[in-house]
Amino acid sequence: QFTKGLWPLFTCLSGKRVTGGRATHAVGGMPVEGGSSSGSASAARHPKQKRKAHSLSIRRTNSIEERPLGIQRGDMLEGQDSKLPLSLRNNLLDLFGQIEREFENLYIENLELRREIDSLNERLTGDGQTVEGGDPTKGALKTKASHSTSQLSQKLKTTYKASTSKIVSSFKATAGSRALCQLLKEYVGHRDGIWDLSITRTQPVVLGTASADHSALLWSIETGKCLLRYAGHAGSVNSIKFHPTEQMALTASGDQTAHIWRYMVQLPAPQPPPDVSAPCDDDQDSSDREEGEVDGEGPCEVPTVRLATATLKSHQGVVIAADWLVGGRQVVTASWDRAANLYEVETSELVHTLTGHDQELTHCCTHPSQRLVVTSSRDTTFRLWDFRDPSIHSVNVFQGHTDTVTSAVFTVGDNVVSGSDDRTVKVWDLKNMRSPIATIRTDSAVNRISVSANQRIIALPHDNRQVRLFDMSGARLARLPRSNRMVRKDMKVCVRSVSQHH
Repeated sequence: QFTKGLWPLFTCLSGKRVTGGRATHAVGGMPVEGGSSSGSASAARHPKQKRKAHSLSIRRTNSIEERPLGIQRGDMLEGQDSKLPLSLRNNLLDLFGQIEREFENLYIENLELRREIDSLNERLTGDGQTVEGGDPTKGALKTKASHSTSQLSQKLKTTYKASTSKIVSSFKATAGSRALCQLLKEYVGHRDGIWDLSITRTQPVVLGTASADHSALLWSIETGKCLLRYAGHAGSVNSIKFHPTEQMALTASGDQTAHIWRYMVQLPAPQPPPDVSAPCDDDQDSSDREEGEVDGEGPCEVPTVRLATATLKSHQGVVIAADWLVGGRQVVTASWDRAANLYEVETSELVHTLTGHDQELTHCCTHPSQRLVVTSSRDTTFRLWDFRDPSIHSVNVFQGHTDTVTSAVFTVGDNVVSGSDDRTVKVWDLKNMRSPIATIRTDSAVNRISVSANQRIIALPHDNRQVRLFDMSGARLARLPRSNRMVRKDMKVCVRSVSQHH
């Protein structure tokens, strides 16, 4: 590469070729001594025609150290009528010396290769092997090339198998650890996709769902009956979270607002348990009914709340998620306007605007026992905001993914679990966030993840309509069974029991 870069400069400046350490002029593809670089071909054919030529001869010197101290570099260029400045001539001499040394290195390398070829040919002749085509040089080269190619191929195969095994190992359940999943209940009633669900932290324990049909529904977990409908939003309801101690809900919407609203529900009497002896087939369930049909009372027949206790409307884009801080006195919202906002619940006043993400936010989550907030974004990062010290609001940026971070959530311990469109889920330790303590590689992008507080199980919903379960160490536990029908599955919630065995 060095020689290729210097050769055009050499030929452009001098118009000569270096042959055996002498400067010769190239005419008609043949080296002819002397001659002018600007002369025509006719001048070369008639050497008797005298033309004034400025020749350039180079003394062979292997290194600068071999030059006598009394001789300057300019004296080594014997141009009688040269108009070149001394500095330029010195630079040319340095370049020519480097070219010469490069050719010498190539020549020595060729000699070594020739000796190796000769030794290989002698070895082949001694073993009595025939060489293809009668040319021992070509045969030896072919043998050596095939040998090196096979070694390279084997190395590539080994590397590929090693890298592939790391990915495939995350798909398989580890030995001695497995989980059994069983369908318990389905909640059918929404008329569009369901984006989020949550469980109340106080009595009565109910299930809340947020849907693209502009509504949020509250359900009885035991009976599957719809108890309440919130219809205060003018856009898709993207998330729902419940107050830690009171009967209040927080919903985020595509109408660029977040609502805090109160609810009062009365749980129905429990129904007798279903016959578990009957086979359970996902393809033969309520999915076979028409889209508008629901079990029992439909959403229009349940009590409906349309007015919010507080409306948080400081964002300039879709509010994609919202959550309560510990204590329930403040809430945080995440929006597509690249900012997260912190509000006071009683006054609905904006306390802080959390800026720094370069692209739209995708999720936000609060720590269950500390004033910590984690936000994720399409800029491939997630940020940890610390509000434990009222006078200092620190933020840490983590770049552990290569694509959109779809969600990042806290666990009961000091861990953060982040999922991304780069098909990985990573478990982080809050005490040392330099590198993840576990990495789960999957075959599909990961959506909004959830972590079981009791059993520390991570649920990963994928773009390929599969839900996989992993433990905190990254070992796969199970894959939730699903139906082949796509329409109805997007409009209902399926609750399954998970029992883990070791």
